[in-house]
Amino acid sequence: MKKVFVFLIGIMLCQYGFPGERTSLNEGWLFKLTPPIEDDNPLSYPNIKPWLLPTGNDFVVTGRKSVCPVEKLQGNEYVQMHYDDSGWRQLDLPHDWGIEGEFNQDYPGGTGKRAWWGTGFYRKYLDISELDRGKQFYLDIDGSMSVTSVWCNGEFAGGWAYGYTSFRVDLTPYLKVGGRNTIAIQVDNQPESSRWYPGGGIYRNVWMVKTASIAVAQWGTFVTMPQVGKDAAQIRMKISINNSKRSTTPIKVRTDIFALGRKGKRGGKPLLSDMAEIIALRKENFVEHAFVLKNPQLWSVNSPVLYLAVTSIIQNEETIDSYETTFGIRSMEFRADSGFYLNGERMLLQGVCMHHDLGALGAAINIRAMERQLEMLKEMGVNAIRTAHNPPAPELLDLCDRMGFVVVDELADAWSVPKVRNDYGKFFNDWHERDLRSLIRRDRNHPCVIMWSTGNEVAEQGMGDEGIRISEMLRCIAHQEDETRPTTVGFNDEKAGFNGLEKSTDVFGFNYKPYLYDRFAKAHPELPFYGSETSSCISSRGVYQFPLSDDKGGGRIGFQMSSYDLYAPRWAMKPDEEFKGQDMNPASAGEFAWTGFDYLGEPTPYNKDRTILMNFRNGDKTRANDELQEMEQVKVPSRSSYFGIIDLAGFKKDRFYLYQSRWRSELPMAHILPHWNWGDRAGKVTPVHVYTSGDSAELFLNGESLGKKEKKQYEYRLRWDSVVYQPGELEVIAYRNGKRWAKDVVKTSGSATGMTLEADHRSMKADGADLIFVTISITDKEGLFVPTADNRVYLAVTGPAEIVATDNGNPVSHEAFQKADVKVFNGLGLVILRSLKGEKGRITLRAVSDGLEGEVITLRSGR
Repeated sequence: MKKVFVFLIGIMLCQYGFPGERTSLNEGWLFKLTPPIEDDNPLSYPNIKPWLLPTGNDFVVTGRKSVCPVEKLQGNEYVQMHYDDSGWRQLDLPHDWGIEGEFNQDYPGGTGKRAWWGTGFYRKYLDISELDRGKQFYLDIDGSMSVTSVWCNGEFAGGWAYGYTSFRVDLTPYLKVGGRNTIAIQVDNQPESSRWYPGGGIYRNVWMVKTASIAVAQWGTFVTMPQVGKDAAQIRMKISINNSKRSTTPIKVRTDIFALGRKGKRGGKPLLSDMAEIIALRKENFVEHAFVLKNPQLWSVNSPVLYLAVTSIIQNEETIDSYETTFGIRSMEFRADSGFYLNGERMLLQGVCMHHDLGALGAAINIRAMERQLEMLKEMGVNAIRTAHNPPAPELLDLCDRMGFVVVDELADAWSVPKVRNDYGKFFNDWHERDLRSLIRRDRNHPCVIMWSTGNEVAEQGMGDEGIRISEMLRCIAHQEDETRPTTVGFNDEKAGFNGLEKSTDVFGFNYKPYLYDRFAKAHPELPFYGSETSSCISSRGVYQFPLSDDKGGGRIGFQMSSYDLYAPRWAMKPDEEFKGQDMNPASAGEFAWTGFDYLGEPTPYNKDRTILMNFRNGDKTRANDELQEMEQVKVPSRSSYFGIIDLAGFKKDRFYLYQSRWRSELPMAHILPHWNWGDRAGKVTPVHVYTSGDSAELFLNGESLGKKEKKQYEYRLRWDSVVYQPGELEVIAYRNGKRWAKDVVKTSGSATGMTLEADHRSMKADGADLIFVTISITDKEGLFVPTADNRVYLAVTGPAEIVATDNGNPVSHEAFQKADVKVFNGLGLVILRSLKGEKGRITLRAVSDGLEGEVITLRSGR
């Protein structure tokens, strides 16, 4: 009998609505950066040693001396209560010090040519009212890069090692109620801790949580759905309640369920309610509610409907705590013979892997920047995200819940064997259980999350029984925390699918192995599988190499990559090969292409770092060493990857349309490449490729037909490789089932004479965080785009906004992101505007360039 994983669940996103409060602590910090602390073993820091593994839902990190001695760091003057910090820099969180300032050519490519390592100190002063005496105070940090220590009034209060994990520190024993308090946070970001750009500092949100002594625990609700149907859904809700003073107290726990509107607005009356009465005897107490909701609206990627559960704790007829849980009702399953099913319907995973940096904004999270990325991916046809290779910001999952994406939520890039000197492998043995439990408890309540990925391309693949032991251990922990979802691992070793390791996880993930799909399906008819990481095609937007080569190792032009989308590292492949692998093996659940967007660091194939060797797991180490030695002979300028389907600035590469033609097959579309500005190629062969959702197309050059071509089986692009260049107009007419379907036109432009400014939004919120992204396009006198332009554009803004960053998507550009001018790359540049908090009104952005007519765009803050 084939093994089928069925997971029926109603999921939620935890938010807070305490009679106390959950308030942002992002504003008003003081900051100082110093060289990194030199220590061969950061685990010797008592502040990050996990002396007590978590039990139940208690993830509060404590610094009481009975648990964790602090002699080593207690003498650090920067964390003392009365240290003179008057000369420190003032800033708001989230903050990434690594993205600031200039690039450095001498840094390895994996760093993004930026200095993100170092030891940062953050200080903040808090006044606690006498009215809050008897309350519990917690500091919640969504992510801090990395090895974080928290001090309160000069006493060590807690900390965490992994830079991607959200964690809580109990401040209650150290705060002075009715007076001023000092919070000091030390972040020790070690060099060589990542294969890509991780950022540095407190780069996610920070919160102060104040509760009564009896309250719903951190991440203390878990909603599941034993049965889901169109007519009714069974809802089960387990609630964990903290009793910090361990008093013997009778309480009532009530949960009301509301409908949520499209804008997240709560309905007037609850749809359902349930009440339980208990006596809170222990530190941690549990309550369960059961509901049946008739005619539920199911959550899906096309209709992401959400509900709200409000849990209240009542003591002596007074509500002492209230906790909000947003959830979606849906069923999901992985079938070994046919892939992934959402609400009983097969859904092909059309996914991309995403690193966490936001390009020119760095690693500091920004909701609008993440939303923009997801909007572009949705336009391409993406319905799934893999958070490669770490836990994401909670806000990303909020957006995926609301916008309709499913998510593979990943723990780490390494297990016990590091890939680089100071990566997660250094912490794994002591921290893996706490990190994995923390990740799942935080995120298991999102309808978007469909799998827990416990690792990626881990070295333990080649360690026999040890690899199996670790993988099974992580799966066991995951199932203890959440029985409703499967585990997975991204494997890149050919042997991993056939040496027993494949049975240590629930859904097998193949990295770059479509040629093994058929063999795996026949060998393991009981195991679901998918492409956890696929293609790794490399290209630079708007760059093309002649003559055209089909050798995937070709396409290099200086330190750029040709955008004919045929080129990949030796271990990877063009997208077409993964498409064919899936089409030949419908048992595959789908794929996650590497990557949705370019990211800082890891500039393969121009990567001098020895981490490149890790991609050559199956007997190709000699070739890898040859490539590495070749790169070591030159000074590589590359700052960012070439893998992205969209470049670092958020501009679409040609490959965007190849994926769109497959993933949105119902959309009439056609796309021609390359551009048609080739002044030096008159009379020379200039191949033309077309991506279309049609099944055939006819190409015309200056009105003359160059022939009609049809897609054959396992063919995903149409090619006219013998076109002789003539300036003018290139047009393609695409057909489907014999009927005209779509068209595209590219024209030879004249010289650059002007520009256009196009904003992704015309207005933004005056909250000091909202953004508007403005694209600069260079044009000729007829208004045609000039795809070869490289003009420098100078920018000035007036009104309640500031220029926070500029970029051009060029992977070898070393211009600082914080400049108010940008040299366009192949005709395009980007400027990012941020609102000024509390200031509303008209915003005017002016752009000028030598020899070009200037341009002005008017926007608004305060919508």
